[in-house]
Amino acid sequence: MFKVPFFLRRPWILLRDAFLDRDQPNLTRLREIQNPEAFLWAILPHAARTFSACIAMLPARQARAAAVGYLYCRILDTYEDLHPNPEKREQVLRGFGERLRNPPFHTAPPVPKDTNYGNRDLAHLLLVDRCHLVDQVLLTLPEEQKNAIRELVSNMAEGMAWASQRFREQKGALVGEDQLLQYCRHVLGNPVLFSIRLMQGKPASPEQAMDALKVGELVQLANVTRDIEKDLDRGVGYHEDLLPILQGERSGEHSTKTEVIRQTREQILRIALLRGDSYRRMVEGMNLPTWSLARGAAVLMFLFTDRYWRSCARRTGIPHWEGPKGALPILLHTLPAVISARWCDRILRRIERSFASVASTPTRS
Repeated sequence: MFKVPFFLRRPWILLRDAFLDRDQPNLTRLREIQNPEAFLWAILPHAARTFSACIAMLPARQARAAAVGYLYCRILDTYEDLHPNPEKREQVLRGFGERLRNPPFHTAPPVPKDTNYGNRDLAHLLLVDRCHLVDQVLLTLPEEQKNAIRELVSNMAEGMAWASQRFREQKGALVGEDQLLQYCRHVLGNPVLFSIRLMQGKPASPEQAMDALKVGELVQLANVTRDIEKDLDRGVGYHEDLLPILQGERSGEHSTKTEVIRQTREQILRIALLRGDSYRRMVEGMNLPTWSLARGAAVLMFLFTDRYWRSCARRTGIPHWEGPKGALPILLHTLPAVISARWCDRILRRIERSFASVASTPTRS
């Protein structure tokens, strides 16, 4: 689909992602792209936030499959976030999870349009509308990668439908830590397992799977804490302490509502940081070669995750730690890990210690 080899395009993709304004996607240009792989890499940073650079860091064979898999997951996220009818949402999620099993694939169901969508939402809706281009890239992949993507999408769709049903039955909130973590395992634990399968060429071992699911919790809890206010506006709370806000009991007490959100954000942060050691074990368990782009991608993802949790700690008013802040410094910290397992271990252990130190501090009253 592309005449220029991926290894020559990779530096441009990484630099583009470091400076791209995701709040102002060029929707007209994205609609005009007809080449499936060109669309894949053009839409990815608007769908994947920091994951886009991590995917581009991978070897070409794995990068294309990871990009396809992630974009399908983003479509599922779009149905979960923007489809207004809960029961139809669950039906659409499950249907999309099954559509890849029987080519030729039926058209991805559209999301009902709403005038309140922001620019990022519009980019995600455009991806749903142009899903057929992603399908075309999928069909060029090796059969093992196709099977891995089918399994990823099916498992994630079923998990999201499960969560949608819980929200519908429980007045808009997940109840208890177990439900919250199960949601995270569905939404990001499955993609982590998929990534290990791509890197190894085989499914994760039981030990790897345990660490992968905890890594999924660590990363997805970041998404949960980042979007608490936005999710409350659409009638969803991922923690039961948010239920009174959803029910309007504190609608006239702004300071109380703000403090409930802060306390909830801090609780979730502490749950997440206790999972930091799982990331290093997961990377070690893949037994990557001395020279490894996949190891660089893993370090890049952990540095981006670390940056988010530092900002979340500041936001909640608890002790935070130092680390590279901008996308370019993070990328520069990552590159030595491609050729040095020792450098990788050094970075992962530093972040792991920081997470454990903050998680053990007293809760702010």
